[in-house]
Amino acid sequence: MDELQHECGVAAVYHLNSGVISPLIPRLRAKDRTLVDPATEDPLVVRNRASRLVPGMLLDMQNRGQLAAGITSYNPQRLQLIQTHKDVGGVAEVFRMNHEDRYKQLMAEHAGQAAIGHVRYATCGKDDPSYAQPFERQHIARSKWFSFAFNGQLANYLELREEILQTTDFHLTRETDTEVLHHLISHELSENATISPVELLRTLSKKLDGSWNIVFLNARGQMFVSRDPLGMRPLCYAREGSLFAAASESVALTHLGFADENVHNVPPGHVVIVDGENVTVEKYAESPKQAHCFFEWIYFANAGSSFDHAGVYLSRKRLGEELAKRETLTIDEDVIVVPVPDTAKAAADSMAFQLKVPSLEGLIRNRYIGRTFIEGNNRADKVRMKYTPLPEIMEGKRVLLVDDSIVRATTLRELLALLKSRGRAKEIHVRIACPPIIAPCFYGIDMSTVSELFAPGFMEGSVITEEEQAAMARAIGADSLRYLPVEAVSACVGLPASTLCQACVNGIYPTAAGTEMYQRALEQNQKFQQRSCGGPVKSSNVEGGRIYG
Repeated sequence: MDELQHECGVAAVYHLNSGVISPLIPRLRAKDRTLVDPATEDPLVVRNRASRLVPGMLLDMQNRGQLAAGITSYNPQRLQLIQTHKDVGGVAEVFRMNHEDRYKQLMAEHAGQAAIGHVRYATCGKDDPSYAQPFERQHIARSKWFSFAFNGQLANYLELREEILQTTDFHLTRETDTEVLHHLISHELSENATISPVELLRTLSKKLDGSWNIVFLNARGQMFVSRDPLGMRPLCYAREGSLFAAASESVALTHLGFADENVHNVPPGHVVIVDGENVTVEKYAESPKQAHCFFEWIYFANAGSSFDHAGVYLSRKRLGEELAKRETLTIDEDVIVVPVPDTAKAAADSMAFQLKVPSLEGLIRNRYIGRTFIEGNNRADKVRMKYTPLPEIMEGKRVLLVDDSIVRATTLRELLALLKSRGRAKEIHVRIACPPIIAPCFYGIDMSTVSELFAPGFMEGSVITEEEQAAMARAIGADSLRYLPVEAVSACVGLPASTLCQACVNGIYPTAAGTEMYQRALEQNQKFQQRSCGGPVKSSNVEGGRIYG
């Protein structure tokens, strides 16, 4: 509801030199619009169409970032051995996909047998083309000429940045952890141009704290895709015959045509290495514990994806079943379930099925607004632009409004007012398929300001009470409000709680830097409250400025 934003999504594709031409490579059309048989074409030309797969893969992951997109391709027959195209905007806009001739020209310019891609939403850094990824570093030595893209966030970014800047000859031009990672990779290559991916990542893993999946491609045609030792963000890969691909979402691989049984998770602390002839999976760091972000299943991931042996849609379905088990409202014929579009629909439908009441789309979202700038600062006007309530569905009804989470509650508050005034609902009972968010995220979700969180201002402890839920309901204008408890999350996702990162709902961070930043945030905001209120306040009711995350 609060339009949470994720850090990014990454993609990679490689048509190996060995083996026959993959049937998954896009086929061209002749002037008479018939498909050209790849067997009649130069095999080198066909292999170089592998890069055309990347825009489609990024479209499948557009949910992970709408700020910018980009691609780097490798073509040994091209003077520019690796070449990057990136810009701000959605995938279709960046790759000119709504203009056939311009798209074909762009794909011809960036044709290559290997490519990496990226979709971006920034939790830090500017809305500027120079912050778009992949980041390319040109060099006269092919082993040092590389491009990479990054999904995640470094919790110890500020410390790493300060360490780099203490060297008088070094300078950073952007305020983003991606540039810090760019520098660290460049430094290792300058020390040892022949360093293996395993050695490189082993060195990086000793310095980095946070979530950091990497896709990498250099001018020698060497590629690797790697997942951090905690496995915080998902990363999948597949190989069929001579075609290899990897992506942050499994759906991006199955849509290419890979069979489900050939799609695998990159194990935490492992790297998949592609050299043009072979694909190998190697371990670069131990993974004594795992911390998969539970929000991937609840909100961020494409509903069609499955990773770490847990399906996204089924997880959301179980969340709805759990909500139904805990429902206390008397169910009569005037009760309906309405999902907040779009990620809450699976949970809402499942809840309604269990309660034997209708699940109806009483709220329609304008899916074509995207990142369009809306004049004015009136949030109510923006909510009216995005959502249309249907009085023919809700008038006189007691509505169970199902949403995936509450972070700030600002949008939800305006939406509830809209549902009562224009939707003419008799009652609105908000049901959240997630526990209360009580702590910021420092690993790649855009909710790193303590003061923006809704729940801590009402909760005395980490477990919400009936009285606190009632106070929250009054604050947002609902007739009642109910969250799921923390212990329900792992059961619904289908993974042990010990393998999930649930820091934003239990305050327990899986890394040292995350723990330190949370304590720093609490201390800083406690001081802010004392200055604002003239005395001490409870530590959970924190306000204040942004802490980097």
